[in-house]
Amino acid sequence: MEQIQTTIELTSNGEGFINITSKINEFLNDNNLSTGILIINSMHTSCSLIVNENADSNVLYDLKKYLKSIVPENSYRSLAIDNKEVSYRHSQEGADDMPAHIKTALTNTSLSFSFTNKKLVLGTWQSIYLCEHRVERKNRSIHIHAIGEKQRNYL
Repeated sequence: MEQIQTTIELTSNGEGFINITSKINEFLNDNNLSTGILIINSMHTSCSLIVNENADSNVLYDLKKYLKSIVPENSYRSLAIDNKEVSYRHSQEGADDMPAHIKTALTNTSLSFSFTNKKLVLGTWQSIYLCEHRVERKNRSIHIHAIGEKQRNYL
């Protein structure tokens, strides 16, 4: 049984999704890891990780629009009877920062997977995405921790 850790460095193009599935499968293949479990963590509080559809880009488009609708910039409407507008207190890093923190809290910063035959165990239409919640380009780090068996090479 082996334990291997690494960090994947990415640069986002601003708000949106980056499919990181191939990078994780590449890590498993490069390290000759055959079977085991894997944990991935976003090292940030304004981006997140999700598993979602990889066949129709409209899914990601709709997801982005939905997140923006439930977490608006600058302020939000209270769910109380008065429906009062409430401004965010945290705004030092821009109008998109507090909404990014909320979107991260509503999604995931860590995911775990099984892997078999040097590949993640995912459904046919599933991929792993980094969700960038900030408007501007950001450098992002994803930590990977794999525990598993190396593939045996028999001669």
